[in-house]
Amino acid sequence: MKNIITASIHFSFKGKELSPSLTVELDPYLEGGGSFPNLCGLIAKANNHDLYSYEYEMMQAAEIKYSDAQGLVAEYLNDGQLDVEAFEKTWNENKALTKLLSIAEEHMDITDFSQHIELKKALLDAYMLGKKDEALNSPAAQATIESF
Repeated sequence: MKNIITASIHFSFKGKELSPSLTVELDPYLEGGGSFPNLCGLIAKANNHDLYSYEYEMMQAAEIKYSDAQGLVAEYLNDGQLDVEAFEKTWNENKALTKLLSIAEEHMDITDFSQHIELKKALLDAYMLGKKDEALNSPAAQATIESF
């Protein structure tokens, strides 16, 4: 299921009350290790607000309100507020678990982790360890380590 949400910003500019909004599918931004999009910029572009203006600065100072969530993201929406960090973490874990389940199915004929909670946890921990090692071995990390 797609993760879709509407983001709105209510602010005042030159005596006018403005409420630009945008409905966005989040999955394409998170695929491939990406992160939650800069919604303020997307909202501004979609509503023809200049990104190099005082109006845009006023938008950036205002709070983004969320509504009409669909998919997993709906679980992290509470009274117009979105727990972006928790949503991203769960989204990435779910994506990893889908890959890990296919490995468990191929090697152990397991098609559902619900009966194999310990295996699920072990595979997810191993996956996360691999991600940490990958980050530590990246060129940027190596350059930082070598500078010490």
